Amino acid sequence: MSKSLFASDPNSSDTFQWVDHFIKTIPYAQASGMLVTHLEKGRASLMVPARPTWSGDIERNRIHTGCLSVLADTACGIAVGTALDKLEPFATLDLRMDYLRSADASKNLICDAHCYRLSRSVAFVRGELRQPGNDEIIAVANATFMRATANSRRKDLDGSAPTPSTNKPAVAPPPIHVVSMEAIAEAAKSSQPAIPEGRSPYVDFLGVMQHPQVNAGPIFRLPFKHDLIGNPMLPALHGGVLAGFAETAMIMHMVATNPQIEKAIPKAIDFSIDYLRSAKPIDTYAQGITVRQGNRVSLVQVNVWQDDPTKPVASTRGHILMPQ
Repeated sequence: MSKSLFASDPNSSDTFQWVDHFIKTIPYAQASGMLVTHLEKGRASLMVPARPTWSGDIERNRIHTGCLSVLADTACGIAVGTALDKLEPFATLDLRMDYLRSADASKNLICDAHCYRLSRSVAFVRGELRQPGNDEIIAVANATFMRATANSRRKDLDGSAPTPSTNKPAVAPPPIHVVSMEAIAEAAKSSQPAIPEGRSPYVDFLGVMQHPQVNAGPIFRLPFKHDLIGNPMLPALHGGVLAGFAETAMIMHMVATNPQIEKAIPKAIDFSIDYLRSAKPIDTYAQGITVRQGNRVSLVQVNVWQDDPTKPVASTRGHILMPQ
């Protein structure tokens, strides 16, 4: 997420106006019905109303963990905005989620975010997610944001000789597997929904497709649609949406590579994502690799890319609790 925000006094009408504008200009925030419930200097609370669409496992009535990531990313961004004293754009560098317990898909979800450190270049934020009527923390988020980022897409991103960026790593991690876009296009001819329709409504909302195995594992595709945009200025996909897509790929990778757990959806224990470059408004791909598989817990790494597998837009990893 990358937006320009201004906050001289979180209690002023101007502050409420820019926060209202901030939410209204994010297509994903509008599509999900996000609502700011509290503001103060360096702090913000954001609520997303319960919807059947947010369920990740309809049989267990759980909210998809990707919904928690989107809410946390947005709330943390607003908290950064309230901590700033003058107008400037910023962007998420990384986000880590620790899932302490499952979230009830029939209840609203709230994230309380606090920007506890604001240096000249980086903002540090933590967030806690809860559900109304219950003081137990559902998940904990930790994020960092780069200040004073560009508010338009670099022209050299589409050229053949890119210039190293001062805001992102000059050298991105290599792809998990050597995959060509030609191989992906061929595999796409036999693609199918990543999970049977109706089992995980949030995956249905994202429209995630699964391509047959290429090299060591299946490839997953997130079809572009306007509701997934988080920054209409570039434009770019919402960072939380990328996280939700990567989490889906992480979980479904385990299902695809472990036929014995087909009937059960594994549960994420934690998840972290590093944003390497902004994601353009086009189809996005992901592929995972099992770093370690145990009887109870497995570690999965997922790379996310768009038009070039050697230039990931995000690198992620997370621990999975294996179904018993």
